[in-house]
This record gives sequence, structure tokens and C-alpha cells, in this order.
Amino acid sequence: MLVPVPWEATTSYGGGAAHGPRAIFDASMQVDLYDLDVERPYQHGIHMLASPPDVAAWNEEAKAAAQKVIARGGAHGDPELLAALARVNELSERVNAHVEREVTRLLRAGKVVGVVGGDHSVPYGALRALASERKAPFGVLHFDAHSDTREAYEGFTHSHASIMYNVLEHVPEVKKLVQVGIRDVCEAEMRYCESQGERVRIFFDRDIARRKLEGERFIAIAREIASALPDELWISFDIDGLDPRFCPHTGTPVPGGLDFHEAVAILREVVRAGKKIVGFDLNEVAPNLRDEQDEWDGNVGARLLYKLVGFTLASQGKTTLLG
Repeated sequence: MLVPVPWEATTSYGGGAAHGPRAIFDASMQVDLYDLDVERPYQHGIHMLASPPDVAAWNEEAKAAAQKVIARGGAHGDPELLAALARVNELSERVNAHVEREVTRLLRAGKVVGVVGGDHSVPYGALRALASERKAPFGVLHFDAHSDTREAYEGFTHSHASIMYNVLEHVPEVKKLVQVGIRDVCEAEMRYCESQGERVRIFFDRDIARRKLEGERFIAIAREIASALPDELWISFDIDGLDPRFCPHTGTPVPGGLDFHEAVAILREVVRAGKKIVGFDLNEVAPNLRDEQDEWDGNVGARLLYKLVGFTLASQGKTTLLG
């Protein structure tokens, strides 16, 4: 069951991620259901819930308020900006509560859940729900160009740049965070991740690229990533973890990144290693708002989403890997 969350209030560079769930849904009509990696994932049913109009309305209000703060680089004690900041944080909490309720409801109904953003702040409520319902530790495999471990970036408690900080601070059931593709990070994030000790493992994009240039096979790197994970995990996939040629209109593209096939190879090795994927999110897919005929971002997003669905089902024994 897929939960769309059309939210991008704190996006501080490019925009459009709130349109991501719709773009992915529309592009999914062009995805052939036969998959070369997983046997008939479609047989178990894949359904995206209707886009929630209240979240869309909150997004419009919060985005307008946030832009005032972003334009000044923070509130700086200004009463008007402080009020705008407080309103954004309040609406962010509403979104978190909405996602947590929806995911809790679906988990209790026995559904396998994926969250489709929206910016990368949106899976927080899902991870809270998963932790509450499972009452057992699990890990997070995080694909991204950014570490997303900033504390209240520009004053926004639930900024898209703060999702993993919030998870590490407030979801203690997440016992391990493995980050892949990171290539744009600030010093404070580096120090914070180092302070977490073995709880955080980062596979920097620079290091992956260097190992490949020195002749190491990528499959060995993929297997090392899989082996770093606990037995049960959630996958959090920011599309900008891929090379920007696959996601040219995402909010904060960064040169470098994974090839599509490399991301798929990592997912495949996670399943081959016997890990269980307990859910996932896909975020920051942003369509070209200037050209409605350009469906590339949605196309890639839809195909990646289908891979996430397939490998999740295979990891739970509901279907099998091919080849």
C-alpha cells in the first residue's frame, strides 16, 4: 500500500516535490509489470491511496510562510518571521501525525507500506508508526546525496534536511543508519554522525567512486553495504542519491551519485543477504513544472518505486528473486 504525501514546505532550492506522487502515478502506466529481478511482484496488488487534500492545503500555507524565512536565511528574532516559522513547524507536525495515523492503520491491517513524497521530511511519521507497532529494533538504509542530519535547518524542526537527525534523536528503535551516496554534507553533520559511533555507517559517494576507479567491482561494494545492515530494515530513498541525469528536476541535485543499475544492485544484494525490508519511502521526485511533456523524472521515479515494491516483497518471502 502506497501513501502519497504532497508536501515540500521547507524546500530551500528547487521545488516541485509535492507533485511527485502524481507524477509517479501517471508515469506508472508506462511501466511493464514483468520484472527481470523479481517474480511477478504485481500479483500481490499495488495500490496508491488518494492524495490527501488537507495535506496539499497545509503545504500551500506552510510553503508560503517558509519562503519568508528562507529568503532571510532564518528568522533572526523578527516577530513576523518567528510567527511564520512557528506556523510551518505546527503544520509540519500535522503532516507527521497524518502520516503516522495512516501508516499505523495500514500496518494493523497487515499491509506492506511505502510512503511516496513529497520532500524528504515526510517519512518521519511512518518510521514513528513502524517503531510503535513493531516494538523491536530495525535499521534504515538511506540513499541520498545529502546526510540530512542538520538540526532544525533554518529553524524548521522538520526540515527536509533534518529527517535523519530527527530519526536518530527521536526513534530509538532505529539501531543502525546506513547512508549511501552522500556527497554534500556540512561539518556539523559530519561531527554529529561521528558522535553516533557504530550506529551510523556512511558510504560516501567519493569513496565508492574511488574504489571503482581503482578497479574494485561494484558488486563487492553492494555486498558490503548489505552486510552493514541489521536483519530488518526500512529503506529511505531520496531520488537525488542517483546521478542527476536520472532526476534533473529534483530539489537539490548534486553531481555524482549512483547509476540506476547500481541502486538496483544494492537492493538486490540486500535481499540476497537475507535481510527483511519492512517498508520504504521514495522522495524528492520533482517533475519539470515548465514543460508538462517532460515526464522523465516521473518515469524514473515510477520504475524505482516498482523495484522497491518488488524487492520488499521478495525480502518478505512473498515472491522470489529471478536469475
